[in-house]
Amino acid sequence: MSSKVRRGEVARKSKETRLAAKVVLAGRGRIKVATGLPFLDHMIEQVARYGGFDLTLRGSGDLQVDTHHLVEDAGIVVGQALSLALGDRAGIKRFASAYAPLDESLARVVIDLGKRPFLSYNVTLRGRIGTLESEVIEEFWRALSLHLGATIHVDVIRGRNRHHIVEATFKAFGLALRDAMSPGGPAGVPSSKGLLG
Repeated sequence: MSSKVRRGEVARKSKETRLAAKVVLAGRGRIKVATGLPFLDHMIEQVARYGGFDLTLRGSGDLQVDTHHLVEDAGIVVGQALSLALGDRAGIKRFASAYAPLDESLARVVIDLGKRPFLSYNVTLRGRIGTLESEVIEEFWRALSLHLGATIHVDVIRGRNRHHIVEATFKAFGLALRDAMSPGGPAGVPSSKGLLG
């Protein structure tokens, strides 16, 4: 692993949103998330908590139009901040998977931090969770995958309650991310090609 302090900080300002994210991978459990969408905040907090890193995410968006822009842009800045914190990714495990249950729901997430963005999202949801349309949650995952540089497979094995289903996926992602970011991979860049991407 690189001896550098693994942290990343980004800001994004557009006509639709204003967001700033800061990640410290060797965290102490400091998590502050405030986007104006309480359910989204709760889910992103789960990623940091189970991922074992500090996260500050603050911002706002044009919620009077829709939640789509804010949800997608939150995925962008969280992904960019994590990617910056990972640096060249030398020495990390790179691959990981995790299951997380929440009552009747069970989710599995498999990830590869090899800088090859791809999302396989196998979650069928309709309806609102709090103030958030459940269909737009996929846009968070897609933006996160692209800007983190990760292949992410999200599968719901079973579940009925929308809140439980979504929360199980975010917790499973946090657990998998923690493992994939941890030391224990091959020396240098974790790729037989000698580079990632």
